[in-house]
Amino acid sequence: MRIFVANTIWIAVGALLVLTTAVAQDKELAPVSDTYAIRNLTIIPAPGRRIEKGTIIIQNGLIEAVGENVPIPPKAIIIEGDSLFAYPAFIEGLSKTGVKSPGEEEPGRIEDPGNPPPSRAGINPQRDVRDYLDPNDPTIKELRCAGFGASQVVPRGILLPGSAAVILLGGKTSDELVLKPRSACYSELTSNRTVYPSTVMAVLAKWRELYRQAELARDYAALYATNASGLPRPEANRTLEALYPVTTRQQPVLFRASKMLDIQRVLSLQKELGFVLILADVSEGWDLTEMIKASGARVFLSLDLPEDPAEEEKAKADSLSNPELKALVKRRSEFIQKMTAQAAAFDSAGIKFGFSAMDTKYSELHKNLRRMVEAGLNPESALAALTINAAQILGVDDRLGTIEKGKIANVALFNKPMFDKDAKVMTMFVDGALYTCFEKDAHKKSA
Repeated sequence: MRIFVANTIWIAVGALLVLTTAVAQDKELAPVSDTYAIRNLTIIPAPGRRIEKGTIIIQNGLIEAVGENVPIPPKAIIIEGDSLFAYPAFIEGLSKTGVKSPGEEEPGRIEDPGNPPPSRAGINPQRDVRDYLDPNDPTIKELRCAGFGASQVVPRGILLPGSAAVILLGGKTSDELVLKPRSACYSELTSNRTVYPSTVMAVLAKWRELYRQAELARDYAALYATNASGLPRPEANRTLEALYPVTTRQQPVLFRASKMLDIQRVLSLQKELGFVLILADVSEGWDLTEMIKASGARVFLSLDLPEDPAEEEKAKADSLSNPELKALVKRRSEFIQKMTAQAAAFDSAGIKFGFSAMDTKYSELHKNLRRMVEAGLNPESALAALTINAAQILGVDDRLGTIEKGKIANVALFNKPMFDKDAKVMTMFVDGALYTCFEKDAHKKSA
């Protein structure tokens, strides 16, 4: 891949002032222009579409043009695409990428473990993940060089850790990262084992209690705002106030539910209370597709897959005389195969889904995607889940999810088609900024 500046007036000056710099891995290049022209490459602007020997023009952080025979603006930095493949940068639906811990709660003995302070019980919906973002966290670079340009990130914690945000995986400050603040109210079925609620059933009961209290507090606050005469002033409660948008269905609940039983519990809670639900990190949902479809919940499937036992291990198990051990190895292998084929099952059921990378090794993401495709997932459906479907689920499809004029310039450049076993992310554009992830030879820039 060759990079240079297209400006005939500067040719003589450029010949005298050539500067060749080896670019460190995943380092943002200091541009001589904010306009880029990537030409002579294969472009997949959206699932099911393909442009051969096309050109992408990026200007002011946006896609300015895409197609064949696109005029190149003066002073544009030209990237020779040669054998590269351009895809919309992927979008991830649930992770803690770039998110710092809020710190330990204040130590000390709790007088009444059955009624602890909300923060000690993990009830912190008023927290905002933006307060804990670190733009220099190495996980941002790692996920970016896996082809991802955006992620929905959540605070660290249990039960109700706080509000999520959709971030771009590139920027110098925390505020620069944020694309959509308060994108969801994040929740888990985990708990503090030393205080109430300490069990899954207690967590569900506490969820109902908080939701009903928030509804009552919201309605009373609205009544007081309409006519305060003769009414006691409403008590300020940031915990309940943070849940008002959930009770009015203006903000979805992003619920992490990996196991089948947890998915069923969350779906029952949603049916009872009526909030807008996004199920995330789903690992065992293949037998619940009809229930999920009927609920109207949006879904992010887990990209984390366990390793299937190697063939030699299976053969070794078959030779064992212990029938229980042989049956155990067989059941485990069958279960892993079902997990791998889960995305294909959701696709066949007509459920639109994206992917989440929570607790997934970023180095394993592409291998796991290939395993899903080999298990029956249509490659175009896989690409849709990584791009336009995820953008629609998160409500950012007017800005992300495809390569088209006017959208944010989030583009992933691969050396081969993305599902090829030797495919690598060579270069990423995030919000129009160029990041190099892998290259055989050092880039050369001239001005």
